[in-house]
Amino acid sequence: MLKVLVNGADGRMGSQVVKAVYEDKDLELAGGVSITHIGEDLGEIAGIGTLHMPVRDNLGKTIDDVKPDVVVDFTSPRAIFDNAKTVIEHGVNMVVGTTGLTADQREELGKLALAKGTCIFIAPNFGLGAVLMMKISTEVAKYLPDVEIIEMHHNNKLDAPSGTSIMTANMIAAARKEAGIEPAPDKTHESLEGARGTKVDGIPIHSVRLPGYVAHQQVLFGGYGEYLTIRHDSIDRKSFMPGVILAVKKVGSHPGLTFGLENFL
Repeated sequence: MLKVLVNGADGRMGSQVVKAVYEDKDLELAGGVSITHIGEDLGEIAGIGTLHMPVRDNLGKTIDDVKPDVVVDFTSPRAIFDNAKTVIEHGVNMVVGTTGLTADQREELGKLALAKGTCIFIAPNFGLGAVLMMKISTEVAKYLPDVEIIEMHHNNKLDAPSGTSIMTANMIAAARKEAGIEPAPDKTHESLEGARGTKVDGIPIHSVRLPGYVAHQQVLFGGYGEYLTIRHDSIDRKSFMPGVILAVKKVGSHPGLTFGLENFL
């Protein structure tokens, strides 16, 4: 049975992970870490009843004390790089759902994980439907190369554009390059800076942040006389939990760094 420590355990995603781990017969909840709700009962925060397991505030010391097999991190973009180095240096495998890591940082973490003999898995999105959306988009891009992305999230999300939209753009750009096709020229002149969104690998991404949204993305393909829209909606954070649990169970069999849930499907 794998022992799982949740970092960011009192957050919207973290509390769902706590519940999902607790309810899985193959996993053991080892504890939770956060910078808030210190000392409060982890089960009460997650809505699963009293566990007599207080939230702790020091990731490294908690790892030493509870000796988890896997740490799941849903914290913040500004903290994740240091968190990941702490976990890897303690020789523990890690599943990262926090966005904000750069390509250079991922490369550094991958090398560190290999040196320490550990495994780290990073995914911009744990929704199985979102992964399928990205894979389908890469196939469409080979035939309809003109594309833009609209990603929509709640107004408390700390980063923009989302990690999912960036990964989608990266995958589409790679598919276009492999197919040897390019999009039509965009002759639009911005009268206001940012009106056409930000560009990742030449693909415009538009970020929406509004109350009531959870996690949503549209990939819009345009062609002469036709258009195609691929859309994914997560209306409840529970939709991410099967992917998180899958990653927890599989991360230990993939040395170094693995990026993207599609590698575990």
